Amino acid sequence: MTDIRKVDTLINHYGESHQNSTNELIHFIAIPLITLSLSGLLYAIHPFVLYAFLAGSFIYYARLSAVFLITMLVWSAVMLWVIQALGAQLVTVSVAVFVGAWILQFIGHKLEGKKPSFFEDIQYLWVGPLFVLSKLFIKLGVKW
Repeated sequence: MTDIRKVDTLINHYGESHQNSTNELIHFIAIPLITLSLSGLLYAIHPFVLYAFLAGSFIYYARLSAVFLITMLVWSAVMLWVIQALGAQLVTVSVAVFVGAWILQFIGHKLEGKKPSFFEDIQYLWVGPLFVLSKLFIKLGVKW
């Protein structure tokens, strides 16, 4: 019998409240937008705030999976590039995207009929991106 890794347990549990195909699609769009906009808002407070948040997130991901950690490092580099490109529009765009993406998330959960996983445990805010990536990785045949 094989042991189930913590990362797989977290993703499977997260997936239990994301069975509706529309809700799942919404999450595939909204979760990357939320991570981008949240990063933009943290950067707007002060770049150190974002870097500290990312460092903590990377420690969390490193404890779960090297593949997810590397992917999130790459995603973070892309987000930093976008944040820099937004320049003076960073706060306006980040607020609009953050609010819009969360509205989409709650619409998805209304359709699903289940509350968001992070209401149960805050760590699911970090698991959401892994859930999206896991679906992509399955299609690409990538093992995490």
